[in-house]
Amino acid sequence: MKIFFNNSCSICRSEINVYKKQGIEQLEWVDITNNKDAERDTKKTDKDLLRRLHVKSDGKVYSGAKAFIILWNKMPKFKFLGKILSIPIIFHIFSLIYEIVAFFLYLKNRKQLNN
Repeated sequence: MKIFFNNSCSICRSEINVYKKQGIEQLEWVDITNNKDAERDTKKTDKDLLRRLHVKSDGKVYSGAKAFIILWNKMPKFKFLGKILSIPIIFHIFSLIYEIVAFFLYLKNRKQLNN
């Protein structure tokens, strides 16, 4: 499973570093910063990749809150988050909060886009 994240964002990097410390070998961490390979692999633009976390699992690309659920379900220490936040009404609220936070992180980091 590949996780596409913005290593140039200090907040994103800090969170991903917590996950990396879990040492799960099946997870491949891909920095999306100026990464044309990531764009090809996900079929997403640099803007799309910068806007949300993306996970590629079993050939399918997931983004946003759903990507986090998939990631957490692969990590024993965070599996409980995946289970709780997957409950439909809670997932809806989580998705809304995620989109708000992701939007402000995007605004903070959009200067790194090449467009």
